[in-house]
Amino acid sequence: MSEPKAYIIEFFSYEWVRNCLWTIFIIVTYLSVGKRMSVKHQQRMGILIALLLISTTITGHTRNIINGYWNFRVNLPLHLCSISNLIACFILFVPKNNRLFEFLYYAGIIGAFQAFLTPQINNFDGTNYEYLEYYLSHGGIMLLPIFMFKNLGYELSKFSWLKVVLYFNILLVIVMPLNFIIDSNYMYLAYVPDVSNPLIIGNWPYYILFWEIILVILTYILYVISTGERI
Repeated sequence: MSEPKAYIIEFFSYEWVRNCLWTIFIIVTYLSVGKRMSVKHQQRMGILIALLLISTTITGHTRNIINGYWNFRVNLPLHLCSISNLIACFILFVPKNNRLFEFLYYAGIIGAFQAFLTPQINNFDGTNYEYLEYYLSHGGIMLLPIFMFKNLGYELSKFSWLKVVLYFNILLVIVMPLNFIIDSNYMYLAYVPDVSNPLIIGNWPYYILFWEIILVILTYILYVISTGERI
């Protein structure tokens, strides 16, 4: 069976605006409700997000296997959002690990922001599930680290933003050669994605160099916004 085509939602279309507004509303509402809960219930609310992500991850891979769409070229958890999703699935079920949290915080929020800015639903088979799963999974990897930071006592160290940039580059060194070995495009390091993204500047490999600069800027801005501190 041939692979289904990616479904792209045009930037600032009615569909794009509607989906973004609904996502923002749900995230803000969840955070507002969580703020008023006891510590015990806040922990349960965090776990609820993780369980949702576990459910969508298992169901998504299972559907792709059953439909004959799953393959190593597109379905390994090697995109930034997929890696964040994997961490989000188990981070609340293991001893507190602030390094994992910091990676999830920056990668989850920045990755999900990019996914909402220029949505590209891969393996889209035309069903409502694939559509909804895209927003649930990306909304979850944005919501969970914010919820953990606001309510569950997780913190960002002073140079966390810079450490995460280093982690990203370690991933780049691993993923880029793998892309050429198995003819994949994980983390979009082999060629530019099909979406029209204002942060994609130039052709390969120059847009990757610009991403390095943009990544430093975005992680630092997110650190300042989150902590109110400047370096």
